[in-house]
Amino acid sequence: MSDPFDLTDEPEPAPAFVPAAPPPAPQWLDKLNPEQRAAVEATDGPVLVLSGAGTGKTRVLTTRLGYILHRRLAKPWQILAVTFTNRAAREMRERVQALVGPAAEAVWLGTFHALSVRILRRHGEVIGLKTNFTILDADDQLRLLKQVMEADDIDSKKWPAQGLMGVIQRWKDRGLTPEKVSRESGTDYAGGRAQALYQAYQDRLRTLNAVDFGDLLLLCLVLFQTRPDILGEYQNQFRYVMVDEYQDSNVAQYLWLRLLSQVNRNLCCVGDDDQSIYSWRGAEVGNILRFEKDYPDATIIRLERNYRSTPTILAAASHLIAHNEARLGKTLRTGHTDAEPGARIKVRGVWDGQEEARWAVDEIEALQRGGHDLNQIAILVRAGFQMLEFEERLITTGIPYRVVGGPRFYERMEIRDAIAYLRLINQSDDGLAFERIINTPKRGLGDTTVQKIHQLGRAQGVSLVEASLRMIETDELRPQARASLRAFCTDLARWQTLKATTSPADLAAMVLEETGYIDMWQKDKTAEAPGRLDNLREFVSGLEEWDTLPGFLDHVSLVMENDAATSADSVTIMTLHSAKGLEFDSVFLPGWEEDIFPNRRSLDENGQKALEEERRLAYVGITRARARVYVSFAANRRVYNQWQSSIPSRFIEELPKDAVEQEADAGLYGNTAAGSGSYDFPGFGDVSRAGAGLRRPTRMVEAESWSSKPRKSQGDFQIGDRVFHDKFGYGRVEAVDDAKLEIAFDKAGRKKVLDSFVQVASETRKP
Repeated sequence: MSDPFDLTDEPEPAPAFVPAAPPPAPQWLDKLNPEQRAAVEATDGPVLVLSGAGTGKTRVLTTRLGYILHRRLAKPWQILAVTFTNRAAREMRERVQALVGPAAEAVWLGTFHALSVRILRRHGEVIGLKTNFTILDADDQLRLLKQVMEADDIDSKKWPAQGLMGVIQRWKDRGLTPEKVSRESGTDYAGGRAQALYQAYQDRLRTLNAVDFGDLLLLCLVLFQTRPDILGEYQNQFRYVMVDEYQDSNVAQYLWLRLLSQVNRNLCCVGDDDQSIYSWRGAEVGNILRFEKDYPDATIIRLERNYRSTPTILAAASHLIAHNEARLGKTLRTGHTDAEPGARIKVRGVWDGQEEARWAVDEIEALQRGGHDLNQIAILVRAGFQMLEFEERLITTGIPYRVVGGPRFYERMEIRDAIAYLRLINQSDDGLAFERIINTPKRGLGDTTVQKIHQLGRAQGVSLVEASLRMIETDELRPQARASLRAFCTDLARWQTLKATTSPADLAAMVLEETGYIDMWQKDKTAEAPGRLDNLREFVSGLEEWDTLPGFLDHVSLVMENDAATSADSVTIMTLHSAKGLEFDSVFLPGWEEDIFPNRRSLDENGQKALEEERRLAYVGITRARARVYVSFAANRRVYNQWQSSIPSRFIEELPKDAVEQEADAGLYGNTAAGSGSYDFPGFGDVSRAGAGLRRPTRMVEAESWSSKPRKSQGDFQIGDRVFHDKFGYGRVEAVDDAKLEIAFDKAGRKKVLDSFVQVASETRKP
């Protein structure tokens, strides 16, 4: 019998489990700078990567994704990577594929909306949405909203459907379903019935088994909040969640990301609080600013080495943005150890907008003679109306250009409409112009009426105008349509009579006012409407240069022909908002004046918050440039057919003196040289006063109309004055406290505003 204590025959114990060693660090990590590499290798817990302009955020994001796959920290389908555009998603996938190969195909990578569609196609039925649902485009959405409003007897002229669409989209951006819209977050749109219309609209969508783009995230949130089992499935699946451009996220996107990353908590957000410029699209800069509060254990990594711009440009941008209080803080510096300082920012003061365009184009011609590629030159404006003078000057000098982010000035819908009216006044046989504007704005003359006019014109061999004159003498049209057509023909005949004795500018202003075209856009509540009104005012202003209507129309025809022949090598004109993410060798930044930049309307609506976003916009503009920046401002500018004296933007004073080359038109101001201390442009006074307390320029009025409303000087308002505000409309002054007015607006209620943001509606001062 064996000894029970003899263990020699016992089997050897199994060796302890030793996990496979991770593969060695890939060589592509060696191409990163220390901060970039730290961001890539920080794979545990929440991470915020504050990536300044030109610091390589796309490289960091894609390398981090590749690093996680390379280290086998997650399977490809356990990674969720979110972008804001399809282009960015494609670029990221291509880069990751170059690092790790086909595994990148299985990563959940796409835009917020594309990923939400993928989830809703799988689980939509549990919230009453069939998986073959239709996604409506903006036109279908608008059409459906019109039906909902008609069913509720809403006056579409007073409350356009576009305005309701904007209100509903803002609610959806904030993650609010109809039942969650509180009285505080509601609106007086449509007489306080917007919430009920929102519910009716959602009911109609459900009946049609359809969603709009705002629903894609909203319904995902509803799904996650009502079915925690489904939410848990995705929370457990996604071990890593990454998002690009986090500063541009809205509330719904913030909630969507927060829910999906709650379990594993490996959320990496890459963004730049200093480049948050899209609040008007629902973006909440607060999302990125409160990241450390949301995740106290977060790792914060700052990418401050810029590989795009010269040290001088970076110093100027950093000095400017440091004036913002709502920011997490970082200072850009060059990533090139041997970088030369580069040219100083050229700040130029000129007499007016035309002189500004001449100066800028002269500089562009000088660059071109020196071998500069036109494709690497950009003119970045704060508002679309600024483009016209630059377009006209570039056309005159024969320098090719392109407008990015929208049509050229004369190609815009509202400008084409205005030109069509002038074409028809100039030439009654212009049938195409007649067709374009006969029912714009709505006159009850639809396709059926136009078809009958066409038939009569062809049968009798006359123009559409002549056919209209003959048709109103018959009973072929309904009485209402016949009366509308008669009124139009009468007006057209009167305008044609005035053509010989009225300037083109005055004639255009008269036509746009009398036809109701301006009123149509003033009642339109969409985000685009104010810009269209701005363009129409600038159009009328530009007509001041023309003595005859035929001369102007010939000019426009030549402009259109030149547009079609534009070569590939072209100067780029675009707004500052459209320029984000782009870069050029040389950048022109015109219109740096108070009221234009920072924008007066934005400051009036949102105060300090808007000022900081305007400053971020200036920061974005400066950091688009690799080598040269040109900033300009005018002493006088004709804005919307009225001249105004201007003072330089406060942002100019916020540029560091040693980074600026100060200029002024010697013929106007005398010689000025750059120096320390405040900028001193003769004719402007001390630019250092252009801060929050600086008085605004006095307006000099040319004409009193929709395109030119007079303003009173500060301190000149009294109780009882009838006034107009760009946002709140008409109202009456109820109280005056120095520059502050309390106004009872007809539709917006009582508001307190600065007097510099109010226009005189009519002289109704009480004696």
